[in-house]
Order: sequence, then C-alpha cells, then structure tokens
Amino acid sequence: MTKIETVIADVKAKIATVTYMPGTRLPSVRATAKRYGFSPSTVVEAYERLQTDGIISSRPGAGFYVSDVTAPLSLADMGPNLDRAVDPLWVSRQSLETSSDALKPGCGWLPPDWLYAEGMRRGLRSVAKADVKVISEYAMPLGLLALRQLLTRRMSGLGIEAEPSQVILTESGTQSIDLIFRFLLTPGDTVVVDDPCYFNFHALLRAHRVKVVGVPYTPDGPNVTAFATILDEHKPRLYITNAAIHNPTGATLSPATAYRVLQLAQAAGLYIIEDDIFADFESTPAPRLAALDGLSQVFYIGSFSKTLSASLRCGYIAAPSEWVESLLDLKIATGFGGGQLAAAVVLSALTDSGYRKHMSAIHTRLANARAQTIPRLAKLGIEPWLLPQAGMFLWCKLPDNNSAATLANRCLSQGVVLAPGNTFSQSQSAESYIRFNVAQANDARIFEVLAQALA
Repeated sequence: MTKIETVIADVKAKIATVTYMPGTRLPSVRATAKRYGFSPSTVVEAYERLQTDGIISSRPGAGFYVSDVTAPLSLADMGPNLDRAVDPLWVSRQSLETSSDALKPGCGWLPPDWLYAEGMRRGLRSVAKADVKVISEYAMPLGLLALRQLLTRRMSGLGIEAEPSQVILTESGTQSIDLIFRFLLTPGDTVVVDDPCYFNFHALLRAHRVKVVGVPYTPDGPNVTAFATILDEHKPRLYITNAAIHNPTGATLSPATAYRVLQLAQAAGLYIIEDDIFADFESTPAPRLAALDGLSQVFYIGSFSKTLSASLRCGYIAAPSEWVESLLDLKIATGFGGGQLAAAVVLSALTDSGYRKHMSAIHTRLANARAQTIPRLAKLGIEPWLLPQAGMFLWCKLPDNNSAATLANRCLSQGVVLAPGNTFSQSQSAESYIRFNVAQANDARIFEVLAQALA
C-alpha cells in the first residue's frame, strides 16, 4: 500500500465506523502529514482523490469535510486495516468455501458425522407426515408454540425463568443478534465485546456502524476492573458475550465475576446479549447472567447448529417482556413470518429419546479429542491458554511469538484452514494465538503441515 493509499484507507475506515460522521471536519493537511510522517503533498493528493470520489468535500478557507452522501456499505473496508488472513469475514469464507477435502481445525463446528443425523432424519420423516400447513405456510410471528414451551423448560433448568410469550424463534443465532442490534443500536453507539470474542460478533457490529471496545477476557470471565473503567469512560449501550463455554478461549464464567458484571451493568443501564449456543456441551452448568438478571436487561439467545444441524437453521431469543412486541415488528419487517419447517424438525429431534444419549457421547468424544490433541500440539511447542472443562475449542499460544496470520497463510496453501488469534481480538493483541477445534483435529496431516509451517 502506498502512502497515499494509506491515508485514503484510514479516512474511509473512520467514516465507515462512524468515527467521522457526515459533516465532520477532517484533520488539517499539516496535522495529518505530521501524524503519519508523510509530506503535506501526499496528504493533499489523498484528500483530492477522496474528494473526486465524492467521499469528502472541500470548503475554501475551512478545510475538508465528510460528505453527507453515505457510501455503499463495504464490511471488508471497515474496522482495523487487517491482513485478509485475520479478517473475520475472510476466515468465515475460507471455512465455508474450501472443498470438502480441506482440513478445518480453525472452523467452529463439529464434523458432520458427529451431529445428530439420525434424530434429524426421524424428525424430517415425522414432519413430512404432519399437517400440510407445517411444510407450506408461514409461521406465526413468535414461532412454534410447542418449541417455545420446550425452550422455557430447558431454560428453567439453568435458573432462567421465562414465559413462552417471551421467546421468539428466529432463523439462526446470528439473526437473533442482528434483530437485537437493530432494536437497541444506532450508528455511533458503543458496544463492549470480550477480547478475544467470537469473530462474527466483530463482522456483524461492522454492519451496524457502531464503535467497539474490547474488555480483556480472563479464565473467570471479563476483567471486572477493566469492565468498570470501560463503562465509566465510554458509556456503552450494549455488551455481548458467551454464556457457559466461551468462544474462543473455552473459559467458564465464575459466579463471582458474573455477579460483579451484572451489578456494574445494572448500575450503568447497560444491556447484555448472552449467547448460549454451546449450552448442551457443558458438563457442569455455569452461572447465566439471564438467570441472575431475571431477563430484565439481558437478552438470552441460542440455536441448534452446533448440536443438531447447521443446514436446518433455527434460533431463538428470550427477551424482557416489554421488548417482545418491538422485536416481533423488526422480525416481520426484515424476514416476514419465517418458516415452520425448521422449528418442527428441531422440536422432534430435541424430544427424541436418543438426543440425551447422543450429547453424552459427544461429551466423551470431545474429552478424548482434547486428550489426544493437546500432546500433539505440545510437541510443536503450541500450548493451551487454559485447559477447558468442556467444548471443542483450545485457545493456543504459538511458540517463539510466531505470527498466527503468517502461519494461517502457509497452512491454507497446504489445505489446512486455521483461525488466527487477531481475528478474535478487538485490540489486535492476539497475534501469536490460534483457536484450535479438537473435534476437527483427528487427521495427522494437520500436524505435519503445522510442523512444516513453523519450521
């Protein structure tokens, strides 16, 4: 990237993330040149190109200003100026687009033959014989009542008390988050994320043009001292986090940290999205913020793509009662009625007598996979940040401060997809970390490619 392109990219990124609002006066040519250590003529050329593209305009004697015309949204141009190997959208696409022969220890899901295929087949056969309305008509706005009733019973087992009328079925966990973002956020708002956190949180927040602040994550949950400072200094609107098993670290929220986070959030008027997509992977239930809060400021969400099927999409939101109607309006506006088919099949699979046995077997398989993967990584000098109690993820430190982005590029050329640490990090402080999926690590070629790439 040339010096001129560097200035242009920086201005575009600040406009995209609403650091520069429409009508904002840009820093002067002299100030920008001093900041970068470039010549004033370089900055003038960059500003003139931006003006030619209609992104900024000049006012004689007053400087350059961000144009009022909003440019088309390009998520890839937003956020930090990253190597594409550590861009969350790029990593997702590599995991989804590479051939079935590729090895994917960096992906975030179980292998197909680990999922509950037989239960899903029985569910599909059962639904195919049901009332024709189930396979042909729109669903009611809240979604299938029987599934919502089942979900409230499952939540009750975690201490979360909700009525079926507080549960909204969605097309996926991602749609659940997007609906809540649309409901709560306006461009320029501030959102707190864990650092590190699930990388698609970053990608989705870009689409909503908000400011993002990362709170360091510890083995017990977010650093509460840093969390308190962020609430005081940035006045965020929302905090999004994982319940139970944290992605990517595998850490578990401690009771003390959960109580303190909730106290701080309640005092600050902060809303929380608690994503519990890995609930069924737990051996011992962790505290839920939604249980402690009573669904007052916490939106509790989940889906079934990690345990049942990623092909048949179904998620849900358990929301404070007073916000349900507004969320339903948004759901209809952005997706109309939704479908009944996925919900009916999910209900059948979850109530199938074999589901509990299936998940028990998954717990055992994951424990065995962790026990086999950790020593294989250790031989390469790759060490877990912590030893998780459950789940599929290991958050690993590379030897000798190797660059995870460089390693990912080398391995990708050999058909191995990795998830570099800075993909998950708002502060870009995880350069020497990778997230490793033990369920996708049973092929010896993965470790051969890693050894060659680290050599």
